[in-house]
Amino acid sequence: MTPISALPSLQPLTRLQPLTRLQPAIFETPAVLKRVVTAGRNLAELKGLAASIPNQAILINTLALQEAKDSSAIENLVTTHDELFRSDTYPDLIASPAAKEVRHYVHALRVGYGLVQQTGLLTVNHMMAIQAELEQNNAGLRKLPGTTLKNQHGAVVYTPPQDPAQVVALMTDLERFINADDAFDVDPLIKMAIAHHQFESIHPFYDGNGRTGRIVNVLYLVNKGLLDIPVLYLSSAIVRSKPDYYRLLQAVHEEADAPEHWQEWVLYLLAAVETTAQQTIHTVTDIKAALQDYKHRIRAGFKFYSQDLINNLFMHPYTKIDFVQRDLKVSRLTATKYLDALAGEGLVQKVKVGRSNYYINVTLNSILTRELPAADETT
Repeated sequence: MTPISALPSLQPLTRLQPLTRLQPAIFETPAVLKRVVTAGRNLAELKGLAASIPNQAILINTLALQEAKDSSAIENLVTTHDELFRSDTYPDLIASPAAKEVRHYVHALRVGYGLVQQTGLLTVNHMMAIQAELEQNNAGLRKLPGTTLKNQHGAVVYTPPQDPAQVVALMTDLERFINADDAFDVDPLIKMAIAHHQFESIHPFYDGNGRTGRIVNVLYLVNKGLLDIPVLYLSSAIVRSKPDYYRLLQAVHEEADAPEHWQEWVLYLLAAVETTAQQTIHTVTDIKAALQDYKHRIRAGFKFYSQDLINNLFMHPYTKIDFVQRDLKVSRLTATKYLDALAGEGLVQKVKVGRSNYYINVTLNSILTRELPAADETT
């Protein structure tokens, strides 16, 4: 069960309707349309900037780690950047259960991205594959009643559909809504917000619904061509405005026929897209500058410069001798000499763990662990 800690005690709600009941016209308000334009503009800028990075896998890997940390924190699975980056380098030495869960999130995101690339669709089966990777089981869609969402006092605030047949029917309707562009004529960003609310309201799995839903958000943006790669993650915005997220989610549950509640929910998600895009643009711009700086300094100062080395240093905030040996196809002794030389110039920081060492990309680590600049409010 997922706790809705920010909500007051309310009566349980059980009715949930297919999205075909919604009318696109209710989202044609000046406030919604204005926010769609600004969010879309920021998203387009981010898409173009990400495309200017020669090896976009660098962004997929590093920003996915950030998203995994933030999304898991919403579910009270808290880990540190240091533990997360070390777990990427030494997966067998992960200490905390939270860090393990975060690693599952990264793998689930990659699974989902691969499926969307292969099929050009975002289906219920894809969502099940994402959730299976998150939870490390194949439980599939809920088949037993009893799932409820509670507040911090233990009071039930929402009861998702309990009939397995209704869960299947609603998920089938959601799949059609997501993939049939002509079935609901609104901007894709509005559809993303609606689909996210519906997914979380169906609560189709026993566990992992929140994290699966947030992965589905970014995969939807990729599927609709608003992004080329999954680099826009809303979890950081939701973490900072968690009470508003749950309050607005619940408002639609209470009065799904009230257009103003749907409009407020959509405005919240659009603002989150805009804010997060602005912050991600800032991060990607700094990563791009750091890439150029390291490339220039290593090329000028060392004979062993190669693009493979640059890619290695920026794919892994914490790298190690094994990674360099593998990626550059050099001996262990040579890989050690390269990294120690870079450490001597302050480009990486050498850290001992047991009998081994890992090497922190100093600039990249600073970019990824800093507090993001303040941006527009998400409400």
